[in-house]
Order: sequence, then C-alpha cells, then structure tokens
Amino acid sequence: MKRAQRHREVRRVLLITLGANIVAVGLKLGAGLHARSLAVMAEAANSSLDAWNNVLALTLSGIAAQAPDEEHPYGHAKFETLGALGIVAFLSITVYELVSSAISRLIHGSIYPDVGAFVIGTMVFSVVMNFFVSRYEDRKGRELDSDILRADATHTRSDMYASAAVLASLGIVSLGYTGADSIFTLIVAALIARAGWRILRRSVPILVDARAVEGARIREIALASEGVIDAFDVRSRGREGEMFAELTVTVDPTLDVARAHRIADEVERNVARELGAREVVVHVEPAGEGTDGNE
Repeated sequence: MKRAQRHREVRRVLLITLGANIVAVGLKLGAGLHARSLAVMAEAANSSLDAWNNVLALTLSGIAAQAPDEEHPYGHAKFETLGALGIVAFLSITVYELVSSAISRLIHGSIYPDVGAFVIGTMVFSVVMNFFVSRYEDRKGRELDSDILRADATHTRSDMYASAAVLASLGIVSLGYTGADSIFTLIVAALIARAGWRILRRSVPILVDARAVEGARIREIALASEGVIDAFDVRSRGREGEMFAELTVTVDPTLDVARAHRIADEVERNVARELGAREVVVHVEPAGEGTDGNE
C-alpha cells in the first residue's frame, strides 16, 4: 500500500474511533453524574482520554506519513511510535487519579451510587461499542502495520474491560455493598496500567533501535543469494514495513565491480522481499581480505 493511501486509511480509522469515543464520553459523564458513581465517572474520564488520544494520533500520524527529508533521512515513522508512548503518558495520569480517588473513598467512606436503568444501559452500550471498535481498530492496525492504531486498539480494549468491571460493580452496589464502587475503580486502574505496559513493551524497542530481526535470519537470506560467499556485520532496526537492515557480504575477489554490484543488488532485493524491509544496504568485500565471517 502506498504511503499516502496508508496515511488516509489510518486517519479514517482514527476519525471513526474519535466519533465513537465522543459519544461514549457524553453518555458516561451523564450517567456518572446522575448515579454519583466514582467508577462510572472514572470510565467517563477514561473515554475522554481515548478521545484526546485519537486527536494526538491524528496529528502524529500525519507527521509520520511524511516522506524522508534532509533532517530525517530515515523518514518520520518513529513519530507514530512516539505517539503510542504519548498514549501511555495519558494512561498513567488516569491510573493515578483513579487510584487516589478510590483509596480516598475507601478511607473516608463511600457515597451510595444511584443505580438505575439509564446508568446500566449506558455501561452495557459502552461494553458492546468498545468491543466492536477495538476489534475494528486492531484489525486495521495489523492491515496497515500501524503502531498508533494497535496502541489505541489496546486502550479501547482496556476501556471495554473496564466498562464491564464497572457494570459488575453497579450490580453489586445495587445489592447494598457501596464499597464495591471504589474497589472496582481500582480494578479499572489495574486494567488500564496493564494496557500501558503492553504498549511500552512494543514501542520502546523500536525507539531505542533494538534489533528488528535475528541476524542469523538475514545472513541466511544473503547466503542463499548467488555469488555470496559469506555475510557478516548484520544490523537491523525498526519494525515491519519500516525496517532498515545493513550487512557486509564477501564475493569472489576476481569478480569485476559491475558483477559484484549486481550481487549486492540481488541480496538487497532478497532481504527486502523476505523481511518486508523498507531499505537494505549491502557492502561488498572480496573474500579472504580481512573478513572474519562474524555477524
């Protein structure tokens, strides 16, 4: 898929998700105020962060779609991964506010929420909507290989679990256990924290240029190319679709420059095709002249 088309698709998904989150915020805010439920208000805050995350993602995905330039010769794709870390920052704020509010209510006493049909209906609607939105966003994230969509889908999925937990807490509260509102708020916070950790685990290796693929795999592809005697000094970074790789290959020292160059081009094409790399750089050396065969 061309870069411009991919960017349009990412923006379209984010706009759809933003619209869904705005609806969720309005409904949950109204239900939370009506019920005086900390857990429902927490869910409204969580959904509002979802909406702000969508706005952030729309901005950063536009930057990430820009072509490489003089200042960013490797492109702008990491801005999208950086946006995923921005989502983690928002999640961290949410977790702190939820935990502090829930603990305060447990210590100083819980307010009895007014659980009614409107509140229950709102939370059921939220669970169903988030289920379909997260599946849609995750599927498009995989199709478009978008870190920002997959990160946001993870957040939306955590919002779905949180809404289900809040729904359960409202059922328990209706039986007279008012402390359940604060306890389930802590459960919501734990679910959000887990989602943040999953995003960090996926995003940080990309930002710090961790190895994108095993060097042995790249070396195997290179050695399968005609004319390559050995391959070493293998490096890779980035993610699928935006991966960069470089390596050194050795060839018969009696080959002329043109033939050696064609071998290097073939290795670059093979590695790019097999691994979905955006750019592969191959350095050619004559065999037996200072090469050590190490990766």
